[in-house]
Amino acid sequence: MQRSTARVLRGARIPRVATPPGRTLRVLTSLVRTPPVRARSARAGTPPLGLLYERHGEAAAVVQLKDLEVPKLGDCDVHVKMLAAPINPADINMIQGTYPLLSPLPAVGGNEGVGEVLEVGRRVKALKPGDWVIPADAGLGTWRTWGVFPEEMLLKVPSDIPVLCAATLSVNPCTAFRLLADFESLAPGDSVIQNAANSGVGQAVIQIARASGIKTINVVRDRHDLSKLVERLMALGADHVVTEEMLRKPEMKDIFKSIPRPRLALNCVGGKSTTEMLRHLQPKGTMVTYGGMAKQPVMVPVSAFIFRDMRLRGFWMTQWRKDHAQDQESVAAMMDALCQLIRRGQLTAPACTEVPLQDYRAALDASMKPFVSSKQILLL
Repeated sequence: MQRSTARVLRGARIPRVATPPGRTLRVLTSLVRTPPVRARSARAGTPPLGLLYERHGEAAAVVQLKDLEVPKLGDCDVHVKMLAAPINPADINMIQGTYPLLSPLPAVGGNEGVGEVLEVGRRVKALKPGDWVIPADAGLGTWRTWGVFPEEMLLKVPSDIPVLCAATLSVNPCTAFRLLADFESLAPGDSVIQNAANSGVGQAVIQIARASGIKTINVVRDRHDLSKLVERLMALGADHVVTEEMLRKPEMKDIFKSIPRPRLALNCVGGKSTTEMLRHLQPKGTMVTYGGMAKQPVMVPVSAFIFRDMRLRGFWMTQWRKDHAQDQESVAAMMDALCQLIRRGQLTAPACTEVPLQDYRAALDASMKPFVSSKQILLL
């Protein structure tokens, strides 16, 4: 791995890591991880198992655990034993056929995860057996016990960070990093407001912002165990946690007696939540939409554009990766910065429920339930 060129969030400093050439970033030894699973069965010729879907539809109805075709290792290929892979909303949408990016059918589910390199083709230079890798882009099909992938579809990550951090690194933390870095020039003491604050991205935003000295106002849906959720988000570093209903109350003014109004709002919901959140932005502020959990449009008053000069933007991590496919320095800088935060204990995996691959149906069902703040992680 090259010497880190970790960026600064345009005024908010992200910790830098100086890494000698040829060495990986190392984390605090007190961080416990699951030992890597050695894939002797894969070497012995056992076909890989995977969660396959041959048509689009509801995940529980179309996904099946099946033996997969045994691939051959090409000169530029990498044989990977998958260790763990999460179930994300985009994974479900791809299976349903509603996502902008769809894999050719039949397809193995999963866009994110971490695996251990077992063997490499003779032309592979950047990876070796024992390395840990994550997908370089969406569509890899990570819900499998092992697979053979082209080298360019993989990114090397430190092999001594917690396995759950590595398994959930390529989507939510990267999205959070880019949201904080790319749209407003944030400095220590500034604030951001976000809805869906208990989501994977939301939890990462809280932690990355905290490490950078940025205050967060975090909006969640009301629920019966609200106090426990508030306590958990505050433990991650949230400065304020409010419900969607509280956004419309005069008490919100009290928050801005101690911190400035935000210049950046992060929207993953849509509907009324977005409209109410927009009211609290500074003039000339920016709202970035990266999700639409409510499946409702973003409604913005005309006055927000005319009299307050609000900016509305969109973000999709998959598109960012496509746009930067030839800019590996930016990709490496982002990954190094995130690994440094993990190393310092400033960025942890989201709340997770670890599920054996054989229990995938329960994991799929749990991932579809409302008010579930725990990400389902398939252990492979």
